[in-house]
Amino acid sequence: MTTAVKITTIGNSVGIVLPKEVLSHLHVEKGDTLYLTESPDGIRLSPYDATLAKKLDALEHVMRENRDVLKKLAE
Repeated sequence: MTTAVKITTIGNSVGIVLPKEVLSHLHVEKGDTLYLTESPDGIRLSPYDATLAKKLDALEHVMRENRDVLKKLAE
């Protein structure tokens, strides 16, 4: 999918307006957070933060391995 958008003035800042089709494709709506990630092809716009996902995976792994210790600490 290729969609052209124009940079426009929004208050004292600049921004772009995303068409409804793009929002639908990304499964986002007004108020959601999008992430800009630099890639070899340019800039990637995504509702997914890869860095946060890696941290959550690591946390889940630690919690799984230390389940008994965490239960004791919660008592």
